[in-house]
Amino acid sequence: MKCNVEKTEKANEVRLELTIEAQKFDEAIKKVYFQSAKYFNIPGFRKGKAPMNIVEKYYGKEIFYEDAFNEVVPNELDVALKENNIEVVSKADIDVKQIEKGKDLIFTAVFQTKPEVELGKYKGIEIKKIEYNVSDEDINHELGHMQEHNARLISIEDRAVESGDTTTIDFEGFVDGVAFEGGKAEGHELEIGSNTFIPGFEDQIIGMKIDEEKDINVKFPDEYFSKDLAGKDATFKVKLHEIKKKELPELDDEFAKDVSEFETLDELKKNIKQKLEKDAEQKQKYETEDAVIKAVCENIKVEIPSGMIETETEDMLKNVENRLSYQGLKLNQYLQMMGKTAEEVKKEYEPQATEAIKSRLMLEAVIKAEKIEATEDEIVEKLKEMAKSYGKAEDDKEFLENENVKKYIKNGIESEKALEFLVKNAKMK
Repeated sequence: MKCNVEKTEKANEVRLELTIEAQKFDEAIKKVYFQSAKYFNIPGFRKGKAPMNIVEKYYGKEIFYEDAFNEVVPNELDVALKENNIEVVSKADIDVKQIEKGKDLIFTAVFQTKPEVELGKYKGIEIKKIEYNVSDEDINHELGHMQEHNARLISIEDRAVESGDTTTIDFEGFVDGVAFEGGKAEGHELEIGSNTFIPGFEDQIIGMKIDEEKDINVKFPDEYFSKDLAGKDATFKVKLHEIKKKELPELDDEFAKDVSEFETLDELKKNIKQKLEKDAEQKQKYETEDAVIKAVCENIKVEIPSGMIETETEDMLKNVENRLSYQGLKLNQYLQMMGKTAEEVKKEYEPQATEAIKSRLMLEAVIKAEKIEATEDEIVEKLKEMAKSYGKAEDDKEFLENENVKKYIKNGIESEKALEFLVKNAKMK
C-alpha cells in the first residue's frame, strides 16, 4: 500500500491518497465471490455453482467491486492513519479514482482531524464561591415528604371536592361534539392540584359532590403531543364517584420507628441532616467544577470540526433512545409525539454538544500542559472496580488487559486529575 497525506485548504482536514496493490484487491474480489456465490442463480448451473468468470459475464465485471472495496479498504485506512499519527474525528469522504480487476485500487479519503487547542489563562481563574448549607427548613421539608409517602386516604362523604383531595371519576372527552380516541376512562383516580390533566380540568372538579355529573370545558395546549387535539376546545362529561382525603401521620417517635430504623424522631432528623449535608457537598463540588470548566473554556481558542459535533449529537440521540427503551418507547414514537425529525433534534443538541466537546478538548490540553498522568496502580484499581460493577472477577485477565478499556480508564483518571488541578488553582470570590 502507498499513502500520500496532504492538508486541505480547510482547517483540521487532511486528504489521504491510497494505492492498494492489484493483487490484494483481486484477492478481496475472490473472497467476496466465495461469500456470495450461493445467491447467484444462472441458467445452466446449479444455484451457487457458477464460476466467478461466468457470474461476472452474466452480471457485469463490476458486480463484486463495491463489496471488495468494503472488504479491503477499512483495514488499509486504519493502518495508514496509525502510521501517519492522524487522529480523525469524522467519517471518511471517499472518492474512488481507479477500481478495476487486475489493476491497483486508487482512492482518496478526506477526514476531519482533532483540532489543536490554544490554552489561555487556566491557573488562578476567579469564580464565585459556591456553598450550600442545610437548614431546619430543609430537614422539615424532607420529613414532610416522608409524611406524604406514609399518608393514608380516608373517604369523605359530607362535603364537596377540595384542592388536595383524591377523586374517582368517569369521563369522556368530545371535540366539536365528537368523542376522540383516548379521551374516555372509568373509575379514574385523580388528585386535585397534581396538574396531571389539561390545564383548567382539575380546577373545575373542585366543588363537585358525590354522584354529581358535570360538563367541563377546556382547551388543549397549542404544544399538545397529539396534533389532532392541539389548540382545540374540548368538553368532558364527568361523573364523580368518590372523594378521599389524605391523613398525614403525626411527627413523633412512633412515626420514626414506623418509617426508619431509628427509635426517636431526633435520631431520624439527625440522619436526614447527614444525608442532606452529603448531597449539598456533592452539589457544591459539581457546580464548582462546572463553573471552573466554563471559565477556563472562555479563554481557549479552538476550531471544532463539524464531524465532532455530528458524532456528539448522534451519541446524544442514542442516549435518548436507550432511555426511552427502558420506558417501552421507541425513538420514532418519541419523535412523532414531539412532532420533530431526528435531524431537527440533533440540531437542537448542537450548542450542548459544542460545549461538551470544548470542555473535553480543554481538559486534554491541560493534561498535556501540566504533564498529568495516570499511574499503573490507579488504572488497575479502577479496572478492578469496573470489573466488580460488571459482575466480573477482579482477576479477569481478558477484561483487565483489554487495551480499549485501559485507555478509557486512563483518560478518565487523567481528566479527573486535570479538573482537580483547575479547582485547586482557582480563586474563590
